[in-house]
Amino acid sequence: MDVEKTIKNLRLRHFEVSHFATGAQAADYLCSQIQDTEVGIGGCKTADQIGLYEKLGAKNTVHWHWKEQGWEVLEAENAAPVFIAGANAISEDGQIVEIDGRGNRLAGLVFGKKRVYIVASTTKICPDFDSAVYRARNVAAIENGKRFPNDVPCKIDGKCHDCRSPQRICNAMLVLWGPMMDMQKVEVVLIDEPLGM
Repeated sequence: MDVEKTIKNLRLRHFEVSHFATGAQAADYLCSQIQDTEVGIGGCKTADQIGLYEKLGAKNTVHWHWKEQGWEVLEAENAAPVFIAGANAISEDGQIVEIDGRGNRLAGLVFGKKRVYIVASTTKICPDFDSAVYRARNVAAIENGKRFPNDVPCKIDGKCHDCRSPQRICNAMLVLWGPMMDMQKVEVVLIDEPLGM
Protein backbone atom coordinates (compact mmCIF):
# COMPACT_ATOMS: atom_id res chain seq x y z
CA MET A 1 0.00 0.00 0.00
CA ASP A 2 1.14 3.50 -0.80
CA VAL A 3 -0.09 5.83 1.95
CA GLU A 4 1.29 9.04 0.45
CA LYS A 5 -0.25 8.28 -2.94
CA THR A 6 -3.58 7.61 -1.22
CA ILE A 7 -3.42 10.89 0.70
CA LYS A 8 -2.62 12.79 -2.49
CA ASN A 9 -5.53 11.20 -4.33
CA LEU A 10 -7.99 11.72 -1.46
CA ARG A 11 -7.06 15.40 -1.51
CA LEU A 12 -7.49 15.55 -5.30
CA ARG A 13 -11.03 14.28 -4.65
CA HIS A 14 -11.50 17.21 -2.22
CA PHE A 15 -11.38 15.21 1.00
CA GLU A 16 -9.39 16.77 3.82
CA VAL A 17 -6.83 14.32 5.21
CA SER A 18 -4.92 14.06 8.47
CA HIS A 19 -2.40 11.29 9.19
CA PHE A 20 -1.24 10.01 12.57
CA ALA A 21 1.13 7.32 13.77
CA THR A 22 -1.15 6.21 16.61
CA GLY A 23 -4.80 6.03 17.51
CA ALA A 24 -4.11 8.08 20.65
CA GLN A 25 -2.78 10.95 18.53
CA ALA A 26 -5.81 10.74 16.24
CA ALA A 27 -8.18 10.77 19.23
CA ASP A 28 -6.45 13.84 20.68
CA TYR A 29 -6.72 15.59 17.32
CA LEU A 30 -10.43 14.79 16.96
CA CYS A 31 -11.10 16.03 20.49
CA SER A 32 -9.37 19.31 19.59
CA GLN A 33 -11.54 19.67 16.48
CA ILE A 34 -14.91 18.62 17.92
CA GLN A 35 -16.16 20.61 20.91
CA ASP A 36 -19.47 21.92 22.23
CA THR A 37 -21.67 20.14 19.70
CA GLU A 38 -23.61 16.94 19.12
CA VAL A 39 -21.82 13.99 17.59
CA GLY A 40 -23.15 10.81 16.04
CA ILE A 41 -20.93 7.75 15.66
CA GLY A 42 -21.86 5.07 13.15
CA GLY A 43 -20.60 1.53 13.53
CA CYS A 44 -16.83 2.00 13.85
CA LYS A 45 -14.51 -0.46 15.56
CA THR A 46 -11.62 1.98 15.23
CA ALA A 47 -13.54 4.70 17.11
CA ASP A 48 -14.24 2.16 19.84
CA GLN A 49 -10.60 1.06 20.07
CA ILE A 50 -9.32 4.63 20.48
CA GLY A 51 -12.00 5.54 23.04
CA LEU A 52 -13.74 8.28 21.06
CA TYR A 53 -17.13 7.89 22.73
CA GLU A 54 -15.71 8.55 26.17
CA LYS A 55 -13.16 11.18 25.11
CA LEU A 56 -15.55 13.22 22.95
CA GLY A 57 -18.21 12.92 25.65
CA ALA A 58 -16.16 15.20 27.91
CA LYS A 59 -17.02 18.27 25.80
CA ASN A 60 -19.88 17.09 23.56
CA THR A 61 -23.15 15.21 23.54
CA VAL A 62 -22.33 11.92 21.82
CA HIS A 63 -24.86 9.44 20.41
CA TRP A 64 -23.79 5.90 19.56
CA HIS A 65 -25.97 2.83 19.29
CA TRP A 66 -23.03 0.63 20.31
CA LYS A 67 -23.10 2.32 23.73
CA GLU A 68 -26.81 3.07 24.20
CA GLN A 69 -29.90 1.11 23.21
CA GLY A 70 -33.00 2.12 21.31
CA TRP A 71 -34.15 3.35 17.95
CA GLU A 72 -34.05 6.93 19.25
CA VAL A 73 -30.25 6.61 19.56
CA LEU A 74 -29.95 5.77 15.87
CA GLU A 75 -32.14 8.75 15.05
CA ALA A 76 -30.03 11.01 17.28
CA GLU A 77 -26.83 9.77 15.60
CA ASN A 78 -28.12 10.81 12.23
CA ALA A 79 -29.57 14.11 13.46
CA ALA A 80 -26.23 15.25 14.92
CA PRO A 81 -24.34 17.89 12.90
CA VAL A 82 -21.04 16.00 13.29
CA PHE A 83 -20.73 12.35 12.25
CA ILE A 84 -17.90 9.88 12.71
CA ALA A 85 -17.60 6.56 10.89
CA GLY A 86 -14.96 4.12 9.80
CA ALA A 87 -14.14 2.87 6.32
CA ASN A 88 -14.25 -0.72 5.17
CA ALA A 89 -11.62 -0.01 2.51
CA ILE A 90 -9.90 2.87 0.72
CA SER A 91 -8.36 2.51 -2.72
CA GLU A 92 -5.04 4.19 -3.50
CA ASP A 93 -6.86 6.38 -6.03
CA GLY A 94 -9.00 7.78 -3.19
CA GLN A 95 -12.30 5.86 -3.39
CA ILE A 96 -13.81 5.05 0.01
CA VAL A 97 -15.86 1.84 0.19
CA GLU A 98 -18.50 1.31 2.88
CA ILE A 99 -20.83 -1.66 3.47
CA ASP A 100 -23.79 -1.57 5.85
CA GLY A 101 -26.68 -3.74 6.96
CA ARG A 102 -29.17 -1.24 8.41
CA GLY A 103 -28.05 1.86 6.50
CA ASN A 104 -27.66 4.23 9.44
CA ARG A 105 -23.92 4.57 8.87
CA LEU A 106 -24.30 5.14 5.14
CA ALA A 107 -27.05 7.71 5.71
CA GLY A 108 -24.86 9.57 8.18
CA LEU A 109 -22.02 9.74 5.68
CA VAL A 110 -24.00 11.23 2.83
CA PHE A 111 -26.67 13.65 4.02
CA GLY A 112 -27.47 16.38 6.51
CA LYS A 113 -24.13 16.77 8.28
CA LYS A 114 -21.95 19.84 8.70
CA ARG A 115 -18.84 17.77 9.33
CA VAL A 116 -17.94 14.13 8.71
CA TYR A 117 -14.81 12.38 9.94
CA ILE A 118 -13.88 9.00 8.45
CA VAL A 119 -11.46 7.32 10.85
CA ALA A 120 -9.46 4.44 9.38
CA SER A 121 -6.25 2.50 9.76
CA THR A 122 -3.84 2.64 6.83
CA THR A 123 -4.13 -1.17 6.77
CA LYS A 124 -7.45 -0.61 4.97
CA ILE A 125 -5.72 0.95 1.96
CA CYS A 126 -5.92 -1.25 -1.15
CA PRO A 127 -4.08 -0.91 -4.48
CA ASP A 128 -7.20 -0.33 -6.58
CA PHE A 129 -10.99 -0.17 -6.52
CA ASP A 130 -11.55 -3.89 -7.16
CA SER A 131 -9.29 -4.90 -4.29
CA ALA A 132 -11.01 -2.32 -2.05
CA VAL A 133 -14.42 -3.83 -2.83
CA TYR A 134 -12.97 -7.30 -2.23
CA ARG A 135 -11.60 -6.19 1.15
CA ALA A 136 -14.90 -4.58 2.15
CA ARG A 137 -16.88 -7.71 1.28
CA ASN A 138 -14.46 -10.51 2.21
CA VAL A 139 -12.55 -9.06 5.18
CA ALA A 140 -14.37 -6.18 6.87
CA ALA A 141 -17.95 -7.40 6.42
CA ILE A 142 -17.09 -10.93 7.54
CA GLU A 143 -15.19 -9.75 10.62
CA ASN A 144 -18.07 -7.43 11.44
CA GLY A 145 -20.56 -10.26 11.01
CA LYS A 146 -18.76 -12.35 13.61
CA ARG A 147 -19.93 -9.89 16.27
CA PHE A 148 -23.54 -11.01 15.78
CA PRO A 149 -25.26 -14.34 16.53
CA ASN A 150 -26.45 -14.65 12.95
CA ASP A 151 -26.48 -17.65 10.65
CA VAL A 152 -24.78 -16.57 7.44
CA PRO A 153 -22.50 -18.67 5.18
CA CYS A 154 -19.56 -16.23 5.28
CA LYS A 155 -19.02 -17.07 8.95
CA ILE A 156 -18.29 -20.66 7.96
CA ASP A 157 -15.69 -20.21 5.22
CA GLY A 158 -14.68 -16.54 5.47
CA LYS A 159 -15.82 -15.37 2.06
CA CYS A 160 -18.80 -13.44 0.77
CA HIS A 161 -21.49 -15.52 -0.95
CA ASP A 162 -23.80 -12.59 -1.74
CA CYS A 163 -26.25 -14.64 0.32
CA ARG A 164 -29.97 -14.07 0.70
CA SER A 165 -30.04 -14.63 4.43
CA PRO A 166 -32.50 -12.38 6.27
CA GLN A 167 -29.73 -12.02 8.88
CA ARG A 168 -27.16 -10.70 6.43
CA ILE A 169 -25.42 -7.53 7.60
CA CYS A 170 -24.18 -6.31 4.20
CA ASN A 171 -27.29 -5.07 2.42
CA ALA A 172 -25.85 -1.98 0.76
CA MET A 173 -22.50 -0.73 -0.49
CA LEU A 174 -21.57 2.94 -0.80
CA VAL A 175 -18.59 4.37 -2.68
CA LEU A 176 -17.57 7.91 -1.81
CA TRP A 177 -15.88 9.55 -4.79
CA GLY A 178 -15.83 12.91 -3.03
CA PRO A 179 -17.50 14.89 -0.26
CA MET A 180 -21.24 15.33 -0.65
CA MET A 181 -22.50 18.78 -1.63
CA ASP A 182 -23.27 21.29 1.14
CA MET A 183 -21.08 19.62 3.77
CA GLN A 184 -18.62 22.03 5.36
CA LYS A 185 -15.96 19.42 5.92
CA VAL A 186 -15.32 15.75 5.16
CA GLU A 187 -12.01 14.61 6.60
CA VAL A 188 -10.30 11.24 6.38
CA VAL A 189 -8.29 10.58 9.54
CA LEU A 190 -5.67 7.94 8.76
CA ILE A 191 -3.90 6.00 11.53
CA ASP A 192 -0.81 3.83 11.01
CA GLU A 193 -1.72 1.42 13.81
CA PRO A 194 -3.63 -1.70 12.67
CA LEU A 195 -7.09 -0.84 14.01
CA GLY A 196 -10.65 -1.74 13.07
CA MET A 197 -11.70 -4.66 10.94
